[in-house]
Amino acid sequence: MRRRDERGSAAIEAAIGVPAFALFVGLIIFGGRTAITHQALQSAAADGARSASLTRDAEAARAAARDAAVASIANQKIDCSGVEVTVNTTDFTKPPGVPGSIAVTVSCRLNLADLAVPGVPGARVLSETMTSPLDTWRER
Repeated sequence: MRRRDERGSAAIEAAIGVPAFALFVGLIIFGGRTAITHQALQSAAADGARSASLTRDAEAARAAARDAAVASIANQKIDCSGVEVTVNTTDFTKPPGVPGSIAVTVSCRLNLADLAVPGVPGARVLSETMTSPLDTWRER
């Protein structure tokens, strides 16, 4: 009985295993970056909505929301470009005594080009929306 020669089997296992492991790690990083960016955008939208809800008119609300959202994203140091802040101020036209809210949507392009994982795009646009109530009895 002759024993099989197993020389070179470790190299074959490494040639198959290392790329698969690298792909797995890349997908974990992709998921983590996406989740962290979603959370950061949600926080920025909440900050923007809260700041906008404290203002007296729609124009001031848009400016306050944009400033708060951009500052929040900058403070969290996420790799976002092309930050867009959209503010729905239609409830400012409601008369006092009628409940209303303000909605802020923050979106940005997340850079993923450094991952170099097959099937993962070089960038991805992410968006989050949050609302905050307007004071029902305040003059608008």
